[in-house]
Amino acid sequence: MQKLFDGTQRFRNDTFPRHRELFDRLSARQQPEVLFITCSDSRIDPNLLTQTEPGDIFVLRNAGNIVPPHGASSGGEEATIDYAVQVLGIEHIVVCGHSDCGAMKGLLHPEKLNELPAVGRWLAHAEATRSVVHCTCHGRPDHEKLDEAIRQNVRVQLNHLRTIPSVNAGLVRARLQLHGWVYDIASGQVHVVDETTGRYVAGADVALATN
Repeated sequence: MQKLFDGTQRFRNDTFPRHRELFDRLSARQQPEVLFITCSDSRIDPNLLTQTEPGDIFVLRNAGNIVPPHGASSGGEEATIDYAVQVLGIEHIVVCGHSDCGAMKGLLHPEKLNELPAVGRWLAHAEATRSVVHCTCHGRPDHEKLDEAIRQNVRVQLNHLRTIPSVNAGLVRARLQLHGWVYDIASGQVHVVDETTGRYVAGADVALATN
C-alpha cells in the first residue's frame, strides 16, 4: 500500500499540475468516444496500451472480458454498457482479450474451479467459447487450446454485445461500431478481428488499411 500512497502523492505534486487544464476540463464532464471492455488482469493497462489520456476511454473490466447476453446476469455489465451508449454517446466498443488469460484457463479446466464456485458461475457466460475450442482443437496442446480460447472468447462476447438492446439499436442506426482485439503481453502486439474475413490481423495493418 505504501507504493500506492507514494504514487498518489507524486501524482498530486508533479503530474496533476502539468495537466491542470485537462483535469479542469474533466472535472466538469466526460466525453469518451470508446468503451473499452477488457480483463481485470493486473498486467493490462488500457490507457497505457492505447496511449490515451484520462477521459478518452470508458473502461469496463472483469474476469475474462465477459459480456453476459441481455437478461442473463444481474451484474453491472449491461448497466455500464447502456450508460456508455445512451448517456455518453460512445461510438465504438472494443472487447480486448489478452494472452495467458487465467479466466480462459479456468474455462478450459473447470475441475480447477471446485473451490471457486463464483468464478465457475461467471465463466458460464463463456460456455460457447469452451464448446468451440472443444470441437475445433481436439488433440492439440494445451497452449494452443488456450490461445484459441482467448481469440474465440472475444468473438463470443462481441455476439453477446449485439443482444443488448441499446447496442443493437446503435448498430442498426450506424452510430456504433464493435471491435475485437487480442493483446499479447510478451510482444506488445495487438491483433484485431477483421470483419470481412473473421481472422485476426495485426492492429498496425488494420490502421494502415483504413487510412
